Amino acid sequence: MMAKSEAQTRSELIDQQLASAGWNVKDPTQVVEEFDILTGLPEGVAEPLTLYGGHQFSDYVLLGKDRKPLAIIEAKKSSRDAAIGREQAKQYCYNTQKQLGGELPFCFYTNGLETYFWDLENAPPRKVVGFPTRADLERFTYIRRNRKPLTQEFINTSIAGRDYQLRAIRSVLEGIEQKKRDFLLVMATGTGKTRTCIAMVDTLMRAGHAEKVLFLVDRIALREQALSAFKEHMPNEPRWPNVGEKLIAKDRRVYVATYPTMLNIIRDEAQHLSPHFFDFIVVDESHRSIYNTYGEVLDYFKTITLGLTATPTDLVDHNTFQLWPTDFCLHLRGGRKQRAALPEQFSGYENPDQVPNGGHQQAHHFIGRSEKADSAR
Repeated sequence: MMAKSEAQTRSELIDQQLASAGWNVKDPTQVVEEFDILTGLPEGVAEPLTLYGGHQFSDYVLLGKDRKPLAIIEAKKSSRDAAIGREQAKQYCYNTQKQLGGELPFCFYTNGLETYFWDLENAPPRKVVGFPTRADLERFTYIRRNRKPLTQEFINTSIAGRDYQLRAIRSVLEGIEQKKRDFLLVMATGTGKTRTCIAMVDTLMRAGHAEKVLFLVDRIALREQALSAFKEHMPNEPRWPNVGEKLIAKDRRVYVATYPTMLNIIRDEAQHLSPHFFDFIVVDESHRSIYNTYGEVLDYFKTITLGLTATPTDLVDHNTFQLWPTDFCLHLRGGRKQRAALPEQFSGYENPDQVPNGGHQQAHHFIGRSEKADSAR
């Protein structure tokens, strides 16, 4: 089969992917192709040496409702590595901001087969399933503009006030500030892991870091419990589903679903849900068997993710650590300082805090690793 040219890659692959995200590439109020970026001539050069000297041309610019650039897309033909366009896309973003003023556009580079999203100055590039909708990009812009430092945000201790709960929450919040994206929290049954997560969600929303949150569970009974807990502790946040709701509603803030329900939604074209729809995902009972069955859900939504499990560390399949790679572990067991049973590539972190109830319960939290440039996860 003949390799596609860049023009074919754009018309046959990228244009269709943009259309799936709600963009009409033929509507100049939504998408501008071959966007002309004026860069000026190098110092000491009085006249352009070529017809297009002092100009750059971005393959696509995605516009907001106010007609201002939200994102730049650099396209390469499908036979080339998408990463070749990375620095070019970065230049176009900065030069567009320099030319038009306003906020720095989000950066995308793609070959039609692989697409990378780069929130310049805020996070490393990451591979994503598809392009965001206009609503997604406008939400990202709002969050970037209005979020507050998480290290200064208070935690509602009426939701989760035990010392080890506060330490777990604070450590994850600090990890997010450090641009980490994957976290694993291991807490024994009875130590309040659901309340710990709700307090974390409450903090992220109040600080403006999350507008839409997904809480994934493996059973309907747990879904009902989680919905009741969110209703009790965050009563003013609209939740999905309400009683009797079957189809996904896109105007809520807190979503609680079973893995099969969410898998069906992302596979159902009639209920199309953007892969950028959520800002934070909590995955209950995070272990290898869940990932093997429903990994498609986690691969689809590439956002900040917190895995939860009540399984003691020494019983967790070490492959779990590959699903939520970690930098270090705070291991609390009966008040004694012990290192966690981590794979060799992970370092242990000792902590002297006590867990209540006579030392029979355990609480652990694992801090997720920061993404490296061009992470393919």
